[in-house]
Amino acid sequence: MKPFRSCAVLGLLLCAVAVVAPSGAAAQSYPAKPVRIILPYLGGADFVGRLLAAKLTPGLGQQAIVDPRPGAGGNLGHEAVARAAPDGYTLMLASTPFTLNPILNSRLRYDVERDFAPISQVATLPNVLAVHPSVPVKSLRELVQLARANPGKLAYGSGTAGSTSHLAGEVFRSLTKANILLVPYKGATFAMVGALSGEVDFAMPAVSAALSYAQSKRMRILAVLDKKRVGALPDVPTSAEAGMPQLLIVNWYALIAPAGVPQPVMQRLNAETVKVMRSSDIRSRISNIGGEATGTTPEEAVAFLRAERERWGKIIRDAGIKAE
Repeated sequence: MKPFRSCAVLGLLLCAVAVVAPSGAAAQSYPAKPVRIILPYLGGADFVGRLLAAKLTPGLGQQAIVDPRPGAGGNLGHEAVARAAPDGYTLMLASTPFTLNPILNSRLRYDVERDFAPISQVATLPNVLAVHPSVPVKSLRELVQLARANPGKLAYGSGTAGSTSHLAGEVFRSLTKANILLVPYKGATFAMVGALSGEVDFAMPAVSAALSYAQSKRMRILAVLDKKRVGALPDVPTSAEAGMPQLLIVNWYALIAPAGVPQPVMQRLNAETVKVMRSSDIRSRISNIGGEATGTTPEEAVAFLRAERERWGKIIRDAGIKAE
C-alpha cells in the first residue's frame, strides 16, 4: 500500500505543477505580442491614452497600440473590453463615464464590478467653470447672484445627456436653485464652441479644453472644480474657495483589464504603468494641460472607483437627474 500511496502523492504533485506552470510561464513570457489599449472616449482621455501607450512600449518590450472606440457614451469600448480574452493583451483607458453609465442606465450589457479588473489610476483632470467675456461677472458668487436675479435668462452649454458636462450643469442648478437654461450639444467640444461664440453664457469643460482660450482672454475662468488649484491656472480659485465646495467635477483616467487576467500579468502591467505615470516627463506633460499624473496599486484603483460610484450615485439621486 505504501508504494501506491507514494505514487498517488507524486501524481497529485505533478498535477499541481502542471496547473501552475502554464500560468507562470505565460507571465514570464508576457507580453509576447503588441498590447492593445482601447480608448472609449475623445478629448482628454484620448490624449492621456496615447501618451501612456507611447511610454509603456519601451518598458513592456512590445508596442502598446491605441484603439479608439468612441460611441454610446463610452459603452462601445466598455463592452469590447468586457468581452475580450483575459490575457493582458486587451486593455482600456477608462474615465468618468465608466462609473456614471451604470448609475444612469440599468440595461448595460456589462457589470463594472464583475467584468473588469482595474490596474492603476493614471491621472486626474478637473473641469472648470468658464464664462463668455460678455457675461458681467468676475467670480462664481457673482455668477450665482446674476442667475438668481435673472431667472431663465442665462444659458449653460453642456454635452450629451449623462455626460460629465451635462451632470455638472444639473449639479450647478441643484446647488444654486437658479433657473438657468440648459442647452445640450452633441458633445462637450460643441458646447465649448457655443460658449466661445456667445451662443451660451457659460460652460464647464475640462481645464485642458479651456486653458488656451482663457490665456487668450476669449473665455474667463471663474473656478477650478476641484479641491486644489491647478499649476496652469495659479490665480484661479477652487470651487470651495469660490464658495461652492460641493461643485466638484474631476475627470479621472484608469487603466483597466478584463476580469480574470493572471495575477503576475496584472502585477507587471501595474509596475510598468506606475513607473510611467511617476516619471518627471509625464508629470510635466500632464501638468501642462492642467491635470495631475498619479499611479496607484490595483487595490487603490478598485477602492477609488467604488468611491466614485457612491459619490456620483448620491449626487444624481439628490439632484433628481434622469438619463434621457
